[in-house]
Amino acid sequence: MDLHQQTTPAPSDLRASDADRDRVADILREALAEGRLTADEHAERVEGVLSAKTVGELDVFIRDLPAAHRPRTAPPHAPAPHRPPAGAIPLDPDDKVVAVLSAAVRKGRWRAGRRIHAYAIFGSVEIDLSEALFDHQQVVIKAVSVFGNVEVRVPENVSLRGLGGGVLGNFEVDTRDADDPEAPIVYVDGWAVLGNIEGRPRRGKIVADILDRVQRSVDRSLRKHLDR
Repeated sequence: MDLHQQTTPAPSDLRASDADRDRVADILREALAEGRLTADEHAERVEGVLSAKTVGELDVFIRDLPAAHRPRTAPPHAPAPHRPPAGAIPLDPDDKVVAVLSAAVRKGRWRAGRRIHAYAIFGSVEIDLSEALFDHQQVVIKAVSVFGNVEVRVPENVSLRGLGGGVLGNFEVDTRDADDPEAPIVYVDGWAVLGNIEGRPRRGKIVADILDRVQRSVDRSLRKHLDR
């Protein structure tokens, strides 16, 4: 055996950090407040925490407390960017929704492109993405409302950003971040001139394109198996 060979220490043998001690002290403080520890027990354990050298020594003081066995909360992910990176979205639209002295609706099961242009001139446009398929993580909706109304609805589990404004009109987009950092981001851009543009989540609706992709993958695998 090579005497110089080093073995990886077990997690419990690692040296404890100040953050590790603070975490254990917080659990002890909570246990004292809940009546799980007496004041003397709490003081004795805190004294031991301050002198502990390894993670394993710290764990001894909270091993019998429920809070020590709860799953740790994952650190929050970075919020969605305020605007898409330069060049990420093409200038030409993949789709246009136009209402001039009329109403236009895009809803149901449809495939959302990277850029969608919406024009409401003395009319109304509704763009409902709550059942749409997202092939791209970033979608820009460029909306122009002149004496009209543009309404954008998105699933609850996507991020939403507003980039535009109003000229004697109303531009209102709910800013929200999805829990999943890989979730689609919808940017509503444009101007409301004596009109209205708004973006809101549709409660109870979640993006389903991930499930759709999984189903397509299963279908392809099944076809390959049957073709053998």
